Amino acid sequence: MDSEKNLELYSETSSLPSTSTMSIKPNHVAMVYAALLEPGNGANHPRVAMRRLLLYRKALGGNLLRQGWELNGRGYVAFHKYMQHLKVLDKSQPSSPVSGQGASDRGPWTAYERGSWSSSRGGSTVSESGGSEIPAEPGYSFVGMHCIFDDCKASVNVVKFGHMSSDLLSFAASNGLIMLCYVSQPPRILHHLKGHTKEVTDLDFSLSNHYLSSASMDKSVRVWDVKKGDCLRVIYGSAPQLCVHFHPVNNNFLLVGNGNKEISVFNFSTGRIIQKLSLDSNVTAMDIDHSGHILFAGDAKGCIHSVSLQMHNGDFVMRHSHKTGMTGVHKSSTTTVQFRTFSRLAAGPVLLVASQDGLIRFFGIALRIEGYLSLRCSLQLPPRARNIRASFCPLLSLQHGEFIVSGHEDANVYFYDFTRPKHPCVNKLQGHRVPVVGVAWNHGENLLVSSDCEGVVIVWKRAANGGR
Repeated sequence: MDSEKNLELYSETSSLPSTSTMSIKPNHVAMVYAALLEPGNGANHPRVAMRRLLLYRKALGGNLLRQGWELNGRGYVAFHKYMQHLKVLDKSQPSSPVSGQGASDRGPWTAYERGSWSSSRGGSTVSESGGSEIPAEPGYSFVGMHCIFDDCKASVNVVKFGHMSSDLLSFAASNGLIMLCYVSQPPRILHHLKGHTKEVTDLDFSLSNHYLSSASMDKSVRVWDVKKGDCLRVIYGSAPQLCVHFHPVNNNFLLVGNGNKEISVFNFSTGRIIQKLSLDSNVTAMDIDHSGHILFAGDAKGCIHSVSLQMHNGDFVMRHSHKTGMTGVHKSSTTTVQFRTFSRLAAGPVLLVASQDGLIRFFGIALRIEGYLSLRCSLQLPPRARNIRASFCPLLSLQHGEFIVSGHEDANVYFYDFTRPKHPCVNKLQGHRVPVVGVAWNHGENLLVSSDCEGVVIVWKRAANGGR
């Protein structure tokens, strides 16, 4: 009797509309999936009705799961329509990367964005010069401070979240102390890593987050065990070590930029130097593309070098491919070099470069031409007396504009939009008392961390619907 009832229930819901209709509802699609998955023989078996019902529920559940899939807080269907809209815009009305919003302002995705962005102060944003800007402009909305770490009594110049991690955080101070902590509830300190005797200049996590590498002004590079907090390897050099990065494919290799105008490749298991490449000036910042084939290095004169990396028989072959210099007379040290796989503005991979003189540049990358860089746009901010770092805002940049976040010497954290050269500031966070020098996002981009010159590290919590 139960199977007969189930059969009747399935037959009542299995009437499909004509194939000539313009759209098929999700439950109809699920029924089609169920019919396709049903065995061809044994139609008169008493268990066929139950099999039909289970297959129908399975297909329907999968369809609903795909529709409920979220990217940037939007459903799968909305995101699919958005991507289709971008393809139409690319073919019909391409817009200039610096000429404002262009044709993309007139798409269906605009309705999803309008009114959903707000400043952390609840009103119009304020620029660095103190002037009020246009209200209701795009900008990350924050609900406040998630947690504060104030254990360091020296300037925290470097902050970094673990690779693909929303919880693991590391920050380093000018006195050589490195902190490993978790920011989830309850926030807690995991380890105090002691060993460096001078300022730590850079940090990087391995792909699995098992190891943490650190570079320091004490001319050494150290590799730490994240779980135990032990120092596994110390590599001494002849000059201050200014930046460090694990190779993204083989984490046994460390790439280090130093004050000897060199990029060195180390095997951290043995401590052996595999190869060196000499540049024109001290290497102060660097990043590597996702494939590990091209290294982007910024030097003390503001030049950006593209270096080709190839591995043969376990050894690296490094070759200087391209060099992009700064325009103008003044040469300023590079503080940030950050690679990103894709950007709407450049329609491909991009590179963010920040200099100490306040110039922030946005490059398009031609990976097929060994990392050739083409300047897409730039933003001139007030000069800095300190090495203040900047970072992309990837999720926000999926929508209109190209956004970055940076600290400032007025103790605020600012959000800028490259596509609005006249009014670039779209939001700011207030909470520090002294200059903010370091910023970093976690993997989920719901948390932003900022650090200042007094050793205070603030983890900001983004609103659930902020900036979406």
